[in-house]
Amino acid sequence: MSDRDEPAPEHQRPDGVSDETVQALGKLSEALEAVEVARGALYQFHRLSGTADLTAGEAVDLFREAGHTAIADRIERELVGRNVLPGRWTFQVVEAYDDDYYATFRRLEQAARDELVQGRRHLFEAEMKEDRRTHGRSHHEARPR
Repeated sequence: MSDRDEPAPEHQRPDGVSDETVQALGKLSEALEAVEVARGALYQFHRLSGTADLTAGEAVDLFREAGHTAIADRIERELVGRNVLPGRWTFQVVEAYDDDYYATFRRLEQAARDELVQGRRHLFEAEMKEDRRTHGRSHHEARPR
């Protein structure tokens, strides 16, 4: 058996680690992946909200050019530059999420891996790959060259 036909050492479970532990770490990793997707959506919200604010500002300029000063003034006064949440623009929402929930989630997931499996990542998935791939077949190697 070549080295390519078995998982890399960092994707092999350490001695004495139970199936239940690997399953629990896999579930926590799955939860972290959901948090990563949520974080991406939050950054998308940040970008889209910023684009909306800048575009509304352009609309204000166009209303003024079209002679609709009262509408332009009202939109500029009540909407352009407005907080999306009390006291917060979206960058402040993103920072609060990153610094609190996201950082805590990542720290606890890392600590669990460090304590239980020497920090190894994706053991559940690596074992699933071993179970599902066709050993010895091209394009089914355990790891890259």
